[in-house]
Amino acid sequence: QVRLTESGGGSVQDGESLRLSCTASGNTDSLSIMGWFRQTLGNEREGVAAVDSDGRTKYANSVSGRFIISQDSEKKILYLQMNSLKPEDSAAYYCGAVSRKRGYSAYLLPWAFPYWGQGTNVTVSS
Repeated sequence: QVRLTESGGGSVQDGESLRLSCTASGNTDSLSIMGWFRQTLGNEREGVAAVDSDGRTKYANSVSGRFIISQDSEKKILYLQMNSLKPEDSAAYYCGAVSRKRGYSAYLLPWAFPYWGQGTNVTVSS
């Protein structure tokens, strides 16, 4: 089993930055991909960014160039540096992880991730 705990959410102004963290515990050596997802009320969860055990990353078009995903493999922490935040980035952000290897096309697909954190809220005001 894998346990994920997010932190770092908050309220910021348009154009500001935030860094989210996700700490993994349990059977973390088996993880092949970790990612960040977000969800707003009434909408489906969507992929934001993901990184695999080889360091390959994938970003949603809406955040490419503004967000950076990284990981501290030794400490088992996943980060999401969010720059130039916009009001449309406001959402609950979730950390997801999967042990089974997936094709690159699945890196941002929520259905491919069985492990989830409880989420952390991000609010960007204009």
